[in-house]
Amino acid sequence: MIKDIKQALDALLQPRYHDDAPGTAVLVAKNGEIMYEFYRGLADMQHSRTIGPDTVFNVASISKQFASVGVLKLVDKGLVSLDDSIAKYFPEFKSPHWQDIKLWHVMSHCSGVPDLRPRTDRNFMLYCTDRESLQYMEDLDTFHFAPGETYEYINPTYQLLFGIIERVSGMGFDEYQHKEIFEPLGMTSTFYFEPGRETEATAHGYIINEDTVVSGIDADYEKHRDKVDQDYVDSEGNHWAVCEYGIETFFATKADGGLYSTARDLLKWEKALAGNVLISEELKRKAYSCITNISASTVCGYQNRPNTWYGLGWFIDTTPGRERKVYHTGDNGGFQAYLAKFEQSDTVVVMLENCNVADRWSTQQAIEDIIL
Repeated sequence: MIKDIKQALDALLQPRYHDDAPGTAVLVAKNGEIMYEFYRGLADMQHSRTIGPDTVFNVASISKQFASVGVLKLVDKGLVSLDDSIAKYFPEFKSPHWQDIKLWHVMSHCSGVPDLRPRTDRNFMLYCTDRESLQYMEDLDTFHFAPGETYEYINPTYQLLFGIIERVSGMGFDEYQHKEIFEPLGMTSTFYFEPGRETEATAHGYIINEDTVVSGIDADYEKHRDKVDQDYVDSEGNHWAVCEYGIETFFATKADGGLYSTARDLLKWEKALAGNVLISEELKRKAYSCITNISASTVCGYQNRPNTWYGLGWFIDTTPGRERKVYHTGDNGGFQAYLAKFEQSDTVVVMLENCNVADRWSTQQAIEDIIL
């Protein structure tokens, strides 16, 4: 049975990636044990460094569930409540509306807080930190809707979790997350982005070198990308350009998208969640619950598919006839990421890419059709 699954997955993935182009790391596990791994492509085209089990990718918005668990650990300790108002932790925010916005609204993307970062200031968007991304909220006096009314996926609200962790724990965000999560789980290849912080195993992100616009259901932003002078050519004749920090926005903020990790480290994360090592079963059930109805939203298209919800850092897919799935996607620059868990069968799927041309959703759907 396992041999048949491996052959089917190889037949699916081999034609989609090439040895001399950016590629992927795919891992499938059942009952906490790896049943399939696939690594193909180049982590670094300039130095012809190949992708393997130790390759570190930017996981983009998968970072949100780590920030969420960081806060939930404070909830478990009785230091924070999900029903606390945001005003409790940010007294400098002037609008009285912050009294009505609860922590769970922020974590489940139904706060009504708009994203008003200065997107026309490219320098700011390329290099802004979590603290800088929060600054516009201090004087914010206009909100999109009442808290809890509908779903709108907003990245800056996860910087609020960054601030809460620092203010409540008395530690820096990085220090807290490493002490409370990465170190206990032995996630030795997992770290938050800092300029200049990378290892020999860190992958670079690549895009096809052409003028293009990024948008759609699998992208939580719309951006124009311009063709650049320097690129790398693979054997298929494709021209690839590096697209990461200093070239693309949102790499410098940590709580919403600045995490780097490997497929195997992400499996350690999933095993710890399954075993309630990090947070209580009660809080995990809350985090995995259908809180915000994405399918009913008329204001946000990101991951807006039928039978889709958001919990506290996770998407939930309740498609009839398929096993219930808790998952998250991630997209930034040349990176695409996907992490899913099927609790009933205790099956985990990890897919990390350092290229943004593959149709991630159809690929993971095909993977899941095979393994389930």
